Amino acid sequence: MKQANKKNRKRKSAKRKTSSFQIIALITIGIALIFLAVQPNFSKQSSDESNHKIEIPFTKEGELSFISKQDNSTIRTIDLEIAEGLAETAQGLMYRYSMSDQQGMLFIMDNEEAQNFWMKETYISLDIIYVNSNFEIVRIHERAVPLSEQNIPSVRKAKYVVEVIGGFCDKFGIEEGDMIKYEKTTNQ
Repeated sequence: MKQANKKNRKRKSAKRKTSSFQIIALITIGIALIFLAVQPNFSKQSSDESNHKIEIPFTKEGELSFISKQDNSTIRTIDLEIAEGLAETAQGLMYRYSMSDQQGMLFIMDNEEAQNFWMKETYISLDIIYVNSNFEIVRIHERAVPLSEQNIPSVRKAKYVVEVIGGFCDKFGIEEGDMIKYEKTTNQ
């Protein structure tokens, strides 16, 4: 009888050890499953944060009209952001990821001379329009390649540069020889 009690106690002890082991294993598996279920959300969140784009919003500071050389009629009027001075001119349309065909940027240069622009850190294709001091369009570069550091020259002297979304000039029939006129709508 003593022998049987001893065997029963050993079985109960072995069952308790097995039960404890099974409980620890189940808890470990449960924690692992919770971690795996939550982990993709952590990865997605940090991925979203690292992919967050710094975008500079459009600020309307005026309006610009393109005037036909044929009959002085207004071809198209757009909202305008104005870049004056070295810092604003250097920044230009960098870090913009979209722009409508109702928006553009006017660069007012210090001197009328041959100008060179580029597309560094500019993520959208642009038409770059060079304009002389008489407000005549002297050169158009259509669909400039985003992010290119290649110089885009005016060839002729220009006092103003207008940047609009790529394909704008073709879409609205803007040509060299047409004119521009602009008006500031905010105090600077």
